[in-house]
Amino acid sequence: MNSLEHVHPGIDSRESVRASAILAEARTFSLAGDLAMLTRPKITLMVLATVATTIWLTAGNTFDSTNMMWLLVGTALVAASSSIVNQILERASDRLMPRTAQRPLAAGRMSMAAASTLAAVSLLSGLFMIVSAGGWYSATAASLTWLLYVVLYTPLKRVSSINTAVGAIAGALPVAIGWLAADGPQRIAGGDSSGALAVAALATVLYLWQFPHFMAIAWLYRHQYASAGLRMLVVEDPSGIRAAGQSLSAAIAMVPASLILAVPSESLRLFATAVIASAAYLAAAIRFAVRRDDASARTLLLTSLGVLLALLLAAMLFGSPHPFLG
Repeated sequence: MNSLEHVHPGIDSRESVRASAILAEARTFSLAGDLAMLTRPKITLMVLATVATTIWLTAGNTFDSTNMMWLLVGTALVAASSSIVNQILERASDRLMPRTAQRPLAAGRMSMAAASTLAAVSLLSGLFMIVSAGGWYSATAASLTWLLYVVLYTPLKRVSSINTAVGAIAGALPVAIGWLAADGPQRIAGGDSSGALAVAALATVLYLWQFPHFMAIAWLYRHQYASAGLRMLVVEDPSGIRAAGQSLSAAIAMVPASLILAVPSESLRLFATAVIASAAYLAAAIRFAVRRDDASARTLLLTSLGVLLALLLAAMLFGSPHPFLG
């Protein structure tokens, strides 16, 4: 025993406690990181923004705030469940791509049993909350979105490049969750169809928006997708011409869809946002179609994120037939 230990015999135990605390904290951060990778909160936030925007377009501030909170929590849980099941099904291909190899299931840091239990609990509790806050029709739309993403889109990625079109439907369906929760059909039947056109335009925008977005991702990771056996359009056509064509076509169609989003509210601010955002997206898609390189794909990807954020925010603030701020 050295002199320090002789003078302070408890120093080893204090250092041991400190080391154990640091290790426990590291494990906590690791678990939190794994849960974030498993549930993909960025995608979930996009879904929540879509649902919230749809409700404001349909009902504005007439929708109960408590119901809104529980509806969004429930939707987040269902979205998280779909991401978990997606990674359960894709764990083998995830191991083959550096982009996804460190996901918890692919890397073996989480068991199948734990992930499956978490997915089931998230799905069931989320649907219960949606039923309670938004009704059975809204929960049915959430269930359909989950099934389309997990049962159809995920397996199709190994079969055909049409998977992107199917995934785009799943990405636009959260509009139905919000619209049905806000009694959209009943409002139309009662003569209040003021938000219906904007909601339809939003669903169209969300569907079209996904093609340039995902084509850009697929181009940037085309070699990884190919090595994992995933049938993306850029894998079937390495030249990128077909992917660029789909991106450009969708971006062109998004221009009128974005403008229609502003028609019911007659908001100049929403109209201006739609013009600028859709024009920026179209410009990025044209650049990618002409160049078909990593730089133009990365620009298209970043532009897609800014465009979606701008449109959803502007639609929520200025697109409702009922004043946002009451």
